Amino acid sequence: MRSNLRRDPSLHKDGCGVETEMTKRKRPVKSNGHEEEKIGRIVWAQVKGVPRTMMWPVRLEGVENGGKYTVFCNADQAITEKVDTPLSFNGCDGKINRVSHMGDYELVDGIPRNPQGRTGLKGRGTLGRWGPNHAADPIVTRWKVDESGKIIKGPDGKPVLQFVSVQRRDNHQWALPGGMVDAGEVVTATVRREFGEEAMNSIQMSSEEKKRMEKELDELFATGREIFRGYVDDPRNTDNSWMETVAFNFHDEDGSCLGKINLCAGDDAMNVRWTDLSGTLDLYASHVDFLEEVAKFHNASW
Repeated sequence: MRSNLRRDPSLHKDGCGVETEMTKRKRPVKSNGHEEEKIGRIVWAQVKGVPRTMMWPVRLEGVENGGKYTVFCNADQAITEKVDTPLSFNGCDGKINRVSHMGDYELVDGIPRNPQGRTGLKGRGTLGRWGPNHAADPIVTRWKVDESGKIIKGPDGKPVLQFVSVQRRDNHQWALPGGMVDAGEVVTATVRREFGEEAMNSIQMSSEEKKRMEKELDELFATGREIFRGYVDDPRNTDNSWMETVAFNFHDEDGSCLGKINLCAGDDAMNVRWTDLSGTLDLYASHVDFLEEVAKFHNASW
């Protein structure tokens, strides 16, 4: 079922929702008349009356002020609002990258038009930006081996690859441990940060543990191969706001790097595991397409 959130942009014109209610997984906090839930750097918001499966993550900045968490949402404002600094599209808008991997996109009455066509949904929807919303997806792989260390082969006689997958907290679908590129952040930094947050729970680590994690990831993320760059067929896309991503493959050929890494779900991931690459996988958005390209490159079973 589609959410009213995606049909009526006025419900979320401030980026967080006009009326929100939170699940009680963790301590709720009050802010600006809304009840929200602080989970690391993510707040999960939900419009009242919409099923909880349609919750969406909002990245926040905030400070503790007299016991109250003051929230500053960084989502785009409604384009119809009168603002001192209008949004600048098809270029860099301050630290925000509004350039599409698809090239220049059309503006109709000052509003970006989805370059892949109509979706049937107008407005910004549940995404944070008008126009392209940039993400990055790390595909971390290793060969599947038996107890003796011998590489296991699939039904097609080719070796089986495994990748790190996470189960999303918002819709419970399995996916790559990727996420949104922060303003001013380079994509290569995003894939590393997101892997640490979602697959290793770095947000909950101490300073000492984070230093150890960074050292463990140095070798793995030293080299990577770009698998995909472009538009993503994402369920959150609208006529005026859409997802784009860059996917990288980081492969540990002999298992020497990944053997040191302990997987632990964190941030907006509820579970993490090693998953065999297969053409029968049911994953979020276009993630299975990225994995098919990885399998082809490594001549792995699919």
